[in-house]
Amino acid sequence: MKIKFFGHSCFKIESDYNFIVDPFLESNPIAKYEEDELKNLDYILVTHGHGDHLGDTLNISKKYGATVISNFEIINYLIMKGLEKGHPMHVGGRTTFDFGKLKMTNAIHGSGIIDNNTIIDGGNPGGFLIYIDGKKIYHAGDTGLTKDMELLERENIDIAMIPIGGNFVMDVEDAVLAVKMIKPKRVIPMHYNTWEIINADAISFKNKVESLKVKCEIMNPGDSIEI
Repeated sequence: MKIKFFGHSCFKIESDYNFIVDPFLESNPIAKYEEDELKNLDYILVTHGHGDHLGDTLNISKKYGATVISNFEIINYLIMKGLEKGHPMHVGGRTTFDFGKLKMTNAIHGSGIIDNNTIIDGGNPGGFLIYIDGKKIYHAGDTGLTKDMELLERENIDIAMIPIGGNFVMDVEDAVLAVKMIKPKRVIPMHYNTWEIINADAISFKNKVESLKVKCEIMNPGDSIEI
């Protein structure tokens, strides 16, 4: 299985089934990807309704036929915009799919969708726990530090994507505490350095979590790793 980082909080997970999470691409100032990398997508996972996460979801799904999975409000919003393939979930829900299982986890954030100068309710924000090919992958979405993360320790997560950019999400200090609670085998910092307001020191994060015996993968946009 391969994980590729496109920038900000967007990752592509490649296995027998191919996923993209939070496809903020066209307007992302640091994104690195090729259009061909979107053609074989089976699923698009959307953590919440903010534009830097909902991003290009509708266009990609309509163009290439990928099924969108998100909360109930976002899926129904997208259906009203012309989405043909969507699966609604909500925080705490776990469902079996053809690839394995998927659970939506809690996130402390917002989810409003800006549409024609109006903010539309985007439901509760969340993260995703993906059970696939015998691995467990956790994408935290946008979130502050929450005690709910202690519950994830029992999942024995193989790799966790954790925001570190501060201001809108956890900063480095809180993200390290999150790793202490989750105890993944590996962690990837995300949601930082896209804009100045969320600049963060990923090297400091890496040094602190590796002192906890957790391997940290700092990925630049366009980088890939095998798991």
